[in-house]
Amino acid sequence: MAEDNLLIMLFWLAELTGASYVLSYGAEHLSIKYGAKFVGRTLLSVATTLPEIAIVVYAAAAGSYGTAIGAGLGSNLLMMTLGLAIMLIVATTRLSKAPQKGLDVSTFKLDKIFLLVTAVVSAALFLDGYNYIDGLIFSGMFAAYLALAVWEMKKEKEKARTEVKSASGHEVVAVETHAISGRQMTKAAFAFAAGTMGIFIGAEPFINSLQGFSIESGVSVIVLAVIISPIAGEMPEKISMILLARKGAAGASIAVANVLGSKILNNTLLLAVAVFGAMYHGGFNAHIQANSILESQMILVTVMTIAAVAMMFKREIGLKIGIVLAVLYVASLVVQFIIPQDLTLH
Repeated sequence: MAEDNLLIMLFWLAELTGASYVLSYGAEHLSIKYGAKFVGRTLLSVATTLPEIAIVVYAAAAGSYGTAIGAGLGSNLLMMTLGLAIMLIVATTRLSKAPQKGLDVSTFKLDKIFLLVTAVVSAALFLDGYNYIDGLIFSGMFAAYLALAVWEMKKEKEKARTEVKSASGHEVVAVETHAISGRQMTKAAFAFAAGTMGIFIGAEPFINSLQGFSIESGVSVIVLAVIISPIAGEMPEKISMILLARKGAAGASIAVANVLGSKILNNTLLLAVAVFGAMYHGGFNAHIQANSILESQMILVTVMTIAAVAMMFKREIGLKIGIVLAVLYVASLVVQFIIPQDLTLH
């Protein structure tokens, strides 16, 4: 039976890898028109997080509130440490097709501030649990982030037009034709949609087969809860991020935007749908109670997020930061093994 799950797991992993490749192709080419930051922080973030959103909605609607909240916490912890570390290692070494000495993250200042604010706010609101008021707050923060992304995209496009006007007429035509190539944009949009659908289809059976293989192979339930499940749940995002990081500076920029955007999404939209899912299950006044285990996890994730984002306030981040983030992930695992585990999380 374990062998069957292994074969199924490998099949769906291959499917996810293919879908992520198509998705990264679409994202890279859509960024020509909409900008790397906008595509990475919105379209790609939502696409790679769709399976996780579905899992959170299902868990909350079934009354498993702790599982719903824990899914978002595990995702943030993993991607803000190990996820960023892998991306930096790939982008700055020969694993990349065009290795960079460092990644310029100075243009992501608003994203970093927004991530810090949403991390602290979500942790503070959890002190007395979450209810419909918190759901509205999370929805409002997500809407504000989308508005920020659209505003920055328009601002950057206007800046590009201004710079182009100072060039010769020949250069103006060349830039505008490249920016609005209808055939290229249509192909990119179809690739992005196909990749998104492939990830949505493959994520759940991959997670189920991996968990089934782990249990049948005698892997500790604690290892399954704090290591294997989060890695499986974030597999689509990690694959897309690695593929983008290998493509050089432009792809790495989209990957950085994706990491920051998806974690802001986890602190806003994901928590909002968890609250609304709880309301579907328990009525309008449903309340997601805080407990000592989830509070400990919330504190750990918030501290790690603050530490990771603090390192990104430099102009560039490189291999050294990647190594430090990987060490932080290992440290977080040690802490999680120390924290008492209530693995039912209801």
